[in-house]
Amino acid sequence: MPIIRVGSAVTQINVFTVEAGRQRPLIDYLARAAQVASEVPGWMSASLHRSLDGTRVVNYAQSEDLDAAQRVIQLLKSQGMLEGNKAFGQANPGLYEVSYTLDRNDR
Repeated sequence: MPIIRVGSAVTQINVFTVEAGRQRPLIDYLARAAQVASEVPGWMSASLHRSLDGTRVVNYAQSEDLDAAQRVIQLLKSQGMLEGNKAFGQANPGLYEVSYTLDRNDR
């Protein structure tokens, strides 16, 4: 389950731009990649989001720390899964840490 709290994890956020009709195939592909990544020690979660206009998919994946995130990336790279993303659309990945959160229970 995703944990979105300051200091809770390292998050890889990857925004894909896709052509019409390519969201579902990309989501299916990324779900398989998440299954592979889940075997890496320190991997925590993956969440896939699709835009309502059909042009984007966001992969929100969490690892316990930077080392674990890099192990996940290396495994996926070695399996050809990162290169395989290109068949579905343009990827814009990055590693992030949570800097601030607010929810309705905090007001």
